[in-house]
Amino acid sequence: MVAEYEIKKFMCEIGKRVYNNGFVAANDGNFSVRISDNEILATPTGVSKGYMTPDMICKVNMKGETLQANGIYKPSSEIKMHIRVYEERADVKSVVHAHPPYGTSFAIAGIPLTKQIMPEATIFLGCIPIAEYGLPSTMQIPDAISKYLQNYDALLLENHGALTYGGDLLAAYFKMESLEFYAKLMYHSMMLGGPKELSNHQVQDLLDLRETFKVPGKHPGKLCLNNACVNKEVCDSKCDCKEKQPEQSVQPVQPKPSNDMSALVSEITKRVLQELNK
Repeated sequence: MVAEYEIKKFMCEIGKRVYNNGFVAANDGNFSVRISDNEILATPTGVSKGYMTPDMICKVNMKGETLQANGIYKPSSEIKMHIRVYEERADVKSVVHAHPPYGTSFAIAGIPLTKQIMPEATIFLGCIPIAEYGLPSTMQIPDAISKYLQNYDALLLENHGALTYGGDLLAAYFKMESLEFYAKLMYHSMMLGGPKELSNHQVQDLLDLRETFKVPGKHPGKLCLNNACVNKEVCDSKCDCKEKQPEQSVQPVQPKPSNDMSALVSEITKRVLQELNK
């Protein structure tokens, strides 16, 4: 079993990665590691995650009560969100919350990451829905994420940021990196005219490959397979994975031409038809 102090040191290392990669600014973000049934190590509030030291890491129980804190340091005010994940996912041992720029931009724009555009994202993340907005540090956020926890290991938080979780801290952090890379590729492909999505057959092959690799954690699987929702009770309006009806084309209303303009259009049309019939 890894010593508690070593876990705290590694939390500080991950803090540097989160900060140096620009996933947080100033004192933003928080993450935690569950070390026993009733003990959680949590990053402190009001401290830059890039400058943490092991003595700053706090310990809380599953009720959010502080068990250990050094001096002025207090556990993150978002610990309620972490506890909800631990309560509903026994397999999860670590939670990471950050504000990666591309992923958070999609969360702010209200655009879930549902398009299947590259094998790694499909295998390890699937689609990423947006959990409804909640007031930070309150129970609104835990309640908002609850319905997604059994089918996803990565979420966008509406107008807030992103949340990832996994079997250990490194796994949870890597999911955050993957989420941000997915969002970055999606953004750039949209700027280039829109992504070319993988076909349903290609996505199914990747899902089968995931099974072969025995990748740990939860996965949405076919929930958002090319926007065709399989489980409509789980799919939410924020997850753009419901079957879409063909959009009705709307013809713009053209101003009625004047008599002179009408005659001119008629003459031009007549001459074009004559040229085409030659």
